[in-house]
Amino acid sequence: MTDPVVRLDRIYTRGGDAGETSLGDGRRVSKADARIAAYGTVDELGAVLGLARTHPLPDGMDALLGRIQNDLFDLGADLCVPEQEREDRQSTRERTRLRVTPEQVVWLEARCDEVNETLPPLTSFVLAGGSPAAAVLHFARTVCRRAERETVALAASEAVGADALQYLNRLSDLLFLLARAANPPGAEVLWVPGGERG
Repeated sequence: MTDPVVRLDRIYTRGGDAGETSLGDGRRVSKADARIAAYGTVDELGAVLGLARTHPLPDGMDALLGRIQNDLFDLGADLCVPEQEREDRQSTRERTRLRVTPEQVVWLEARCDEVNETLPPLTSFVLAGGSPAAAVLHFARTVCRRAERETVALAASEAVGADALQYLNRLSDLLFLLARAANPPGAEVLWVPGGERG
């Protein structure tokens, strides 16, 4: 039996009582730091997907969302450890850091293509709603977009892996498609422009 990846014997440590927390490399930063905001929102996204999974879903979608939740932990691990400067990136320690991979982005693209093939073309923008699962998945999409914005803001001042940014961008697309797919035929709510609402 292998050793567990994480072992938590106690949840509270009092280490964050003064408004600071530790990054994955041990550095202490403010809980208001841009990096904390980015991976905190990734954590929030995982929780929203967990909520989506409590609703009835089309065949295969629960397993897909479970895979994404696990990938989001990988993404959080990636973001919580700052990238080393370029000359240090080949160190043994840096090579062993968990980072989002191009293969994870390609997997999302393949799922986007698969789901999109099952959907009718859009004739208007889509409103969040329809089935409870679809509404929660639309909510997840907006949280994903916020995580992407916060990661872009972080990347403006610190190094962030390109794969992490691409992952969030593709995931928001997939969540939009999954929200559409979670609605039974005829249940999708389309935007009616103001001049047409009467």
